Amino acid sequence: MPPSRKQIEPLRRDALVRAAIGEIADRGSADTTVARIAARAGVSGALAHHYFGSKERILLAAMRHILSNYRAQARAALSAAVTPRDRLRAVVRVSFNADAFDADVVAAWLDFYVQARTHAPTRRLLRIYQRRLRSNLIHALRPLTDDPAGVADGTAALIDGVYLRAALGAPANPERTVLEWLEARL
Repeated sequence: MPPSRKQIEPLRRDALVRAAIGEIADRGSADTTVARIAARAGVSGALAHHYFGSKERILLAAMRHILSNYRAQARAALSAAVTPRDRLRAVVRVSFNADAFDADVVAAWLDFYVQARTHAPTRRLLRIYQRRLRSNLIHALRPLTDDPAGVADGTAALIDGVYLRAALGAPANPERTVLEWLEARL
């Protein structure tokens, strides 16, 4: 018995999301089209439009996919943390794990920041990510400093900046860079 439509639809959506991530990495979002994403996913352009409606919505779904993976990794790392310092290290470690530096993921993150400047739904998703990161940092920092919000804001900015620099080739150990900065603040 062939798979039902209900069984196939999530597989096609996932294929389109993964194809979008690959297209962004190969061509950049400006040269990425729904037709190219669909061809890469092995579906028709009409089906891609049916599922997502526009290129921007496919790209947004791609970033949601990446952030969902990040969130799952963060939850796992935080659940294993015992002390506040362990929680802090877990947040930093997840931000710089090997998955974060996959070439396709790097390209998607870079595009995500650019798209957030002009596309309101993307900007909203970026703000959600930033608030979660800040919240996790503040929670870990409360018992460690008199200024958890200030240190969290500096840490979040450093994570983003060091990630961008590392994704483009330097520094060699971004996790250590952030953790050393944090230790100096505590």
